[in-house]
Amino acid sequence: MLSVDEFVPEPASGRRISMPTTVRLSDTTPEGAWRLDGIARVLQDVATEDYEATGLRSEVAWVARRTALRSVGTWPRLYDELRAVTWCSGFGAAWVERRTNVYRGDELVIETATLWVPVDARGFPQRMSREFLEVYGEAIGGRKVSGRVPSTSPPAHATRRPWPLRRADLDVVGHVNNAAVWQALAEVATTPLRAAEVIHHGPIEFDHRVELVADGGELWLLVNDEVHVAALTVR
Repeated sequence: MLSVDEFVPEPASGRRISMPTTVRLSDTTPEGAWRLDGIARVLQDVATEDYEATGLRSEVAWVARRTALRSVGTWPRLYDELRAVTWCSGFGAAWVERRTNVYRGDELVIETATLWVPVDARGFPQRMSREFLEVYGEAIGGRKVSGRVPSTSPPAHATRRPWPLRRADLDVVGHVNNAAVWQALAEVATTPLRAAEVIHHGPIEFDHRVELVADGGELWLLVNDEVHVAALTVR
């Protein structure tokens, strides 16, 4: 289960940015609740807005290794006007933790923590640069986080079925985008929920034959019987 320690509060000083967003029709369930993949897209967008605004220039791409979220208020619904506030909350040798809070007015409704890894064109992790830490170091406050993620495998009794891929799921590095992966969670749980977590053990590419394995609120995406994504939802 998710640890409360992962959701550290906003820092008293240091770099933070805020981005307005609205829950749109394409990101809601038939009942009008904000879908998890819609949340994932906002997390990506506000992180990109923040990083590009720094003026830092590099050839790396940022990939999500792990994202945890929890609901702490009334779950957002269609046409709700929201505000995403993001900051870097920890770092390691070749990764950074980014916290993002989602507000409706002054009400905090969703907290998230994502482990992002900078990779080169070959997909190899790159060490955190001095320039990056100069920009984000004050908000991080020296907090170091582990880049390790727990391994997991589905039980033998779990249900299995193919998970077809679409070209629309691919991102600029040719992998299935993080937000598209979150769409798979709709197969095991619908929003609203109390918490969710997605761990990426390996990339999913368009030529992969992917199998979706589900057991209760847990889900795995397998390629050749190897876990590439593991997820947990808590109602």
